[in-house]
Amino acid sequence: MSLQELREDYDYALTQKRYYGNVVRKEKHHDTYIFMKRLLDVSLSLCGIMFLLPLFILVAAWIKLEDPKGKVFFKQNRVGKDEVQFPMYKFRSMVSNAEQLKEQLKAQNEVSGAMFKMKDDPRVTRAGKFLRKTSIDELPQLWNVVKGDMSLVGPRPALPSEVQEYTSYDKKRLAVTPGCTGLWQVSGRSNVSFQQMVELDLNYIKNRSIKFDMKIIIKTGFVLFGSKDAY
Repeated sequence: MSLQELREDYDYALTQKRYYGNVVRKEKHHDTYIFMKRLLDVSLSLCGIMFLLPLFILVAAWIKLEDPKGKVFFKQNRVGKDEVQFPMYKFRSMVSNAEQLKEQLKAQNEVSGAMFKMKDDPRVTRAGKFLRKTSIDELPQLWNVVKGDMSLVGPRPALPSEVQEYTSYDKKRLAVTPGCTGLWQVSGRSNVSFQQMVELDLNYIKNRSIKFDMKIIIKTGFVLFGSKDAY
């Protein structure tokens, strides 16, 4: 073997070592992030549930007073990581037969793409309007976080009917655990189109870190109450 060939073999081996070294470091960093993220999710969610318990009781009483026949909590199947479905919980903000009425209102959808939104949805109750405006209706999802179905921060969990309309590109947002809040929620929420939401989610997935998660959680705190974009 010539000296030139030995140099080429050495350079190739050095390049491979650097490449696999970078891969190992990235994998270790990812594993550390996943562990810390889960630890943060469980600890903050449990603290939140205990701290907000009096509020939960008041909200439950308000919902029952307005509509005694309906349930306090609304359970709906959503699509999580790797397209696995799970039951997501909310405080009920609509009339009891909201899902049946949705078919009659599809022509009035105000959001483009695979998502349904109406600013003045007639199915929303008086209590529901306040709960949605303040995002209090989303708080029962803390239990989904404790269970591991969701994370505090991540892409919005989609409906199965929405995912059926996804392109292969849109489905990239399903590569991670969905969240109670995320980059979309603090970037305009209902004023953001479906495709813009997808881009925001993919941007989050690419750059996610504990620092980024905490930044989104803190920003969510500022927009949680009195948000003008929630409906």
